[in-house]
Amino acid sequence: MNDNLKNRVTRGVAWSIGEKIGTMLLQTGVSLVVLMLLLPDDFGVMAILTSLVTFAQVFVDSGFSQTLIRSKDEPSEEDYSSVFVFNIAVSLLLYGALVTLSPWVADYYAMPEIRKIAPVFFLFLPVNALCVIQNTLLIRQFRFALLSKVTFAASVVSGAAAVLLALAGYGVWSLVAQRLMQVLTRAAMLWWWGGWRWRARWSVGRLWSMAPYSMSLMTTDLITAVYNKLPQLFIGKIYAADTLGYYDQAQKLKDLPVTSTMTAVQGVIFPALSKITDQERKFAESFRQIVMVVSYVMFPVMLGLSAVGYEVFDVFLKEKWLPTVPYFEIICLSGLFYPIAMVAYNVMKVRCRGRRIVQLEVVKKLILTVILVVVIPQSITAVMWGLVAFSVCEMVVNVWAALRVTELGLWRLVRTLLPVAAVSAAMYLMVQGVGQWVASESGLRLAVELAVGVTGYLVLSVLFRLEAFREVMTLLRNQLRR
Repeated sequence: MNDNLKNRVTRGVAWSIGEKIGTMLLQTGVSLVVLMLLLPDDFGVMAILTSLVTFAQVFVDSGFSQTLIRSKDEPSEEDYSSVFVFNIAVSLLLYGALVTLSPWVADYYAMPEIRKIAPVFFLFLPVNALCVIQNTLLIRQFRFALLSKVTFAASVVSGAAAVLLALAGYGVWSLVAQRLMQVLTRAAMLWWWGGWRWRARWSVGRLWSMAPYSMSLMTTDLITAVYNKLPQLFIGKIYAADTLGYYDQAQKLKDLPVTSTMTAVQGVIFPALSKITDQERKFAESFRQIVMVVSYVMFPVMLGLSAVGYEVFDVFLKEKWLPTVPYFEIICLSGLFYPIAMVAYNVMKVRCRGRRIVQLEVVKKLILTVILVVVIPQSITAVMWGLVAFSVCEMVVNVWAALRVTELGLWRLVRTLLPVAAVSAAMYLMVQGVGQWVASESGLRLAVELAVGVTGYLVLSVLFRLEAFREVMTLLRNQLRR
């Protein structure tokens, strides 16, 4: 990776991760307040609605935004206008369809609240479609500082709305307001500062020329979206609404650090790797370094959360949400493998044809289908372990496919990850050990565990001279100098 591109990537990742950390902390605070004020059943209702929106959003974008980002040549105004019109038209059609189907969904899941909430909540689709092109342009231009500020501001506004409505006793409507206010604020700010307006004529021909790659991505994203939300849909039917709420919150709290970090990293590395796809050695080394740095950050975070799960829930959420703890401790382990799988997936998106990506997704989802068929009727705990097993399978498949299209060797990648995994495992054992030794109340025990975990991880990194530690420190020093 040349120095100029590396600097742009570093700055982009720094801004994105800075925003994601800020947003994650803000969302954590908002979530803690809302969780204390609302019932698990409320989150079960939102889990069903959010699943439906996730599926619909894949069709709204249809892979066109990633096609525009991937393009080596600057897309024309007609390209942007064509995708914009497509996004708006599809979002309005899907909004109408989902609102029409909402009474049936409410009856199917025995959740009558869905009838009232759906017409408001599904406005997310057309509002979000308004700012897809601005977001795409800013990513192409590596203007991640602006994107980070917009995202954080939207989180502040939506979080404040959710807390105020929850305190006022509006229940599930506080969650609806949070989601809508976030996308409304983001759309308004991107239209104001994004620098793009719909001016040019749109053309079906331009969409058709982008369709082969974009439709492949859409198929892949749809398969992923369906299977990511499939457990919620079945759990909502088979188990009580509060059980779905416990499951969904375990997933969401796990996703706060995982999704925040990987969204920041993926948003930068996909356009960056696209620019060096013809430089074999630089591409392979960049792939290795990204995996190394991401693993160095995520391994201790996810193992640490698994180790202190009970204390976190006992201190912040109290008895009402303690049934979530066993699910949370298990599902955090999937966060060890998902980041590596996603980095490898970005490599495939850059290097592989769309058909190959779809084929791999079909293979992975067949594996997940077998797992879900076995575990969903058993228990929620079995579902959690099944998702961990699938995250391992997904990582193996993605890495295998990515290594086939790069010069990076498997043993080289394993040697990169083993020291990080070993130090993270040692940190986990230290936290577990000190947790058994400190027999006081949960707040003090949590503070001691966090101090031991952070200190132990950094000390072991220095003692064993981890390459990942040196790389992270170099990136931090360079960023602070700027």
